[in-house]
Amino acid sequence: MYQLTKLENNLESVLKNFSITEKIDIKLTRNESFDLQINNLVKFKDNPNLIEIIDNFQRELDSEPFIKKYEISEKNFINIEINLNEFLKTVENIRNFIKVSSPKKIIFDYGGPNIGKPLHVGHLRSLNIGRSLYNVNKLAGNTVLSDIHMGDWGMPIAQIIQYGIEKKIDFENITIQELEEIYPIASDLYSKNTDFTKLAQNVNKNLNNNQKDLINKWKKIKGTSLRSLESTLDQLNHKFDLWRGESDVNDLIPDMIEDLKSKNKISLDDGAYVSSLKTDPKILVTKSDGSYLYLTTDLATVLDRLDSFEFDKTLYIVDKRQKLHFEQLFLSLEYFDFPTKEYEHVSFGTVNDADGNPFKTREGGTKKLTDLYDETYKYIKAINNDLDDISLGLLSNTVLTYSDLITNRNTDYKFDLEKFTNVNGKTGIYIQYANVRAKKLINDSSLEVSNFSVVSEELDDNDKSLLKSFIKFEFYFEQTIKNNEPHHLADYLYEISQKFNGMYQGTNILENENTVLKENKLKITDLFLKYSNLLMESLGILPVEKM
Repeated sequence: MYQLTKLENNLESVLKNFSITEKIDIKLTRNESFDLQINNLVKFKDNPNLIEIIDNFQRELDSEPFIKKYEISEKNFINIEINLNEFLKTVENIRNFIKVSSPKKIIFDYGGPNIGKPLHVGHLRSLNIGRSLYNVNKLAGNTVLSDIHMGDWGMPIAQIIQYGIEKKIDFENITIQELEEIYPIASDLYSKNTDFTKLAQNVNKNLNNNQKDLINKWKKIKGTSLRSLESTLDQLNHKFDLWRGESDVNDLIPDMIEDLKSKNKISLDDGAYVSSLKTDPKILVTKSDGSYLYLTTDLATVLDRLDSFEFDKTLYIVDKRQKLHFEQLFLSLEYFDFPTKEYEHVSFGTVNDADGNPFKTREGGTKKLTDLYDETYKYIKAINNDLDDISLGLLSNTVLTYSDLITNRNTDYKFDLEKFTNVNGKTGIYIQYANVRAKKLINDSSLEVSNFSVVSEELDDNDKSLLKSFIKFEFYFEQTIKNNEPHHLADYLYEISQKFNGMYQGTNILENENTVLKENKLKITDLFLKYSNLLMESLGILPVEKM
């Protein structure tokens, strides 16, 4: 609501007149008699100007047409009831509520697949959270770029190539199935077989020297992996603006190291380049054998992005187990005097099976994301066998997305198919069902609902409950932006879906002989659809047409 921002600004100006710098924060209230509350004045109980401040606050509150009534408690809590008629004048301008005042250019670094390996269940949260934050920031008016940031270089690739050479594998026609089999075997050999380790290290060295034959093998491996990856992501409705990887910045690293040496930022220590000055912990840029670390590549990636994009902020959506890595990366950026930008690690917990254990295959390996999708698809089809393939696919992705995002990203959760497909539960199926029901109601009415206006004098409790819930949208949207937490919007989508179903079930809308009441409910249904669709867009969920 524009009014809320305006009121916040006006009240902040009042405080400034008394030399108080304070951000006014209008909040939702749990007080059933009111809609909003302001708690700022509580902390000024001993201020000698409090009475005058309150008088000025009252003047501002009295002048706002969207406020029906308010009260200031003995402890100076301000409770506000909105004027529904005034709110209804702006309720349809939903997309205008959420524009940031100072747009930024933000890079979203998420996904992080490794070449030669399939996407597994561990990638699910990075993909879902990353996509949602990307969508939300785009809707807010920020310029956004998503980068999948592939692990497509370094020792894992060298291991695959060395194994392939030993087994005389046809790299020209290598399949994704072969790569998925080779990857764990080669990794195991590298850790256990000294001879294989030395040979793989030599391959890695020669790759860095751009040996033509090895580069060609790498290109074939990457090409096969990319085709499989693109197919999987397309199935899961994930798109990326940038498909860059470690290989794209590998050639930048030597110059970066020389630059850091010239600035006396790094020096040799037992063959390894480390931070010259005392840092806690010590920054390791290269190993003693000259090979690079993830930190080295991440530093070069930042340089590449600084050169290629005029960004203000980078969000790394990577699980919480990488917390220390990103702490060191951000420390390194500061120590090496990289241009000042915002960098943030958006961490998250793990997704486990229904028993709370890490997802594994029957053989004990890592569960592929495509396998989880297939299981979800088959489960939904078994209970909705009259749905077409497109609808089943959309519902499958809804389950994989909504069940993930409804959970606070900082916590772990159990993936329970039975629970997450319950049409009466707090699920993606439930919110899709409400959306479909609303669309059918509008279509069956055969009326031009956009021409209707809500007559507030003819609203029942269910109508008012749903309408007033729309007030909350900008609050939850702001929380999502501020804290990088999509669960606020996922929770809110369930709330309005639940309230819509309550309104829908309360009466037979289309057969209501009272024209005003019928038009009221159809208009409210249309408003619900606008909010529901925007929330789905924010979360990365595509609405189905029928269920």
